[in-house]
Amino acid sequence: MIVFDLRCPQSHVFEAWFGSGAAYEDQRARGLLACPICGDVEIVKAVMAPNVGAKGNTRTVVAPTPQTNALPSPAALKAALHALATAQAQALAKSRWVGRAFADTARAMHEGDVATAPIHGETTLAEAKALIDEGVPVAALPLPIVPPEAVN
Repeated sequence: MIVFDLRCPQSHVFEAWFGSGAAYEDQRARGLLACPICGDVEIVKAVMAPNVGAKGNTRTVVAPTPQTNALPSPAALKAALHALATAQAQALAKSRWVGRAFADTARAMHEGDVATAPIHGETTLAEAKALIDEGVPVAALPLPIVPPEAVN
């Protein structure tokens, strides 16, 4: 996993995790990245300060407490991401992949044209906003997924 600081044209800076630099480029090129503050999809990498580790024999580990405001350890972050990924996988196991037909399928379910069932798929930010404006209950997945046809 790699973390990047990203920025939108309104100068909102936010952090995002990717499987690789190529995964970031692919998601950016397909318009899958959006600013969590304003929703703008023109996302670029922001300037980041390098995370240079301390010399091995001089580093002090500080337990995270509200008083020290220390960051969680890499192991704690890994465990949290694993728990989140596991919970998402369990939810998706009961859901049907509809791919790019997500917006149309969700809308048809909301209007009663087809039986309601758990679904997941892909949609653009504009399509998602339109669904929300129409009162269709949708939510973004916290972690990216690989479409079933792309799994090897």
